[in-house]
Amino acid sequence: MKAGVRRNAAGRGAAVATRSTALHAGAWWLWALGLATAASRTTNPLLLLLLVAVAGYVVAARRTDAPWAKSYGAFLKLGLVVLAIRLAFAVLLGSPIPGTYVLFRLPEVPLPDWARGVRLGGKVTAEGLLFALYDGMKLATLLVCVGAANALANPARLLKSLPGALYEAGVAVVVAMTFAPNLVTDVQRLRAARRLRGRDDRGVRALLQVGLPVLEGALERSVALAAAMDARGYGRSADVPAGIRRTTAALTLGGLLGVCAGTYALLSASGAGYGVPVLLLGLVSALAGLRLGGRRSIRSRYRPDRWGARAWLVSGSGIAVAALMIYAASHDPLALAPPTIPLAAPTLPLWPALSILIGLLPAFVAPPPALPRPTPVSPAPVSPAPRVLPAPHVVPTRHVDPAPHVIPKPNSKEDRT
Repeated sequence: MKAGVRRNAAGRGAAVATRSTALHAGAWWLWALGLATAASRTTNPLLLLLLVAVAGYVVAARRTDAPWAKSYGAFLKLGLVVLAIRLAFAVLLGSPIPGTYVLFRLPEVPLPDWARGVRLGGKVTAEGLLFALYDGMKLATLLVCVGAANALANPARLLKSLPGALYEAGVAVVVAMTFAPNLVTDVQRLRAARRLRGRDDRGVRALLQVGLPVLEGALERSVALAAAMDARGYGRSADVPAGIRRTTAALTLGGLLGVCAGTYALLSASGAGYGVPVLLLGLVSALAGLRLGGRRSIRSRYRPDRWGARAWLVSGSGIAVAALMIYAASHDPLALAPPTIPLAAPTLPLWPALSILIGLLPAFVAPPPALPRPTPVSPAPVSPAPRVLPAPHVVPTRHVDPAPHVIPKPNSKEDRT
């Protein structure tokens, strides 16, 4: 069997993800950002639900048992909370969409003149609620796509792939991203331990008793991380001329500003024309600045992750979904943004839906996660049955009374005395 290929639990010869064949963490983020860009271009609830289904299928097929892989469910719940808050705001504060179908009326609170344009209560229309539902589903889908990236990409391996100029900021981001999953894991472990001991694991009192061990464990992990960074020579930097440092700062800052401006233009409906050139120019400038900034870092990488053909296919599928949805939004805007006035059921456009299905490619291209090897259970040694010896043949004997004790007669004078 070749190196980096492992048989799965069923014994088949399919290659699974190992340290040498696992997918690059940046490919997962590019794929998820492509799905998020596609979600930002539409308010069609059918397309948004299809994006959520695609992201959920890929996560279910390719996530591991690591602590950060359990964050996808939390992002789903967060998306539902955001959707509920958006609907509650539409009911309490009204909607910018005027409607004719009044569902119910709330008592309206009079506001002063300086708060003109804002109302509390009043009539709630079906058109306003439908507009709020579409808007909330769009934001919830964005959160689900980001949650898919968090569940699939290993943050520690993503830190290894960062350029040297962003290593310090990357350490802070990775520690922040891994703290919450580890915190949840510690809470679950301590609550399970309390249940095994017959103690209550719910309520304020139980939470206070669990909080101190959890904080202690987090502090120990932080101290261990600091010690490991110190032992590996973290913080060393080489001497770089002042001119190169200033050029690096200008290129990096200008490039990041260009990336932000181009991304905002792509997410907005009116700036799609100049968003792509600004984004590309910002990326080139930022990459040049990061390349120059990496000269001051003298750290080395042990077994760096490779960007292979699988990573190109995974990231390319997300980019293709985003590009096709941007093209569809510019050529058929009514299909991707169904109107709420007049009320009508949304329809599923065919070729935008087919373009979203391209996002399923990582579920078949990326190597499946390595399943834990089952511990072989050896059968207990069977001791041989003890030999049963036949009972010895006992000859019955007749009971004979012992002879009585006879005192001998004295023979001499000394014996008599």
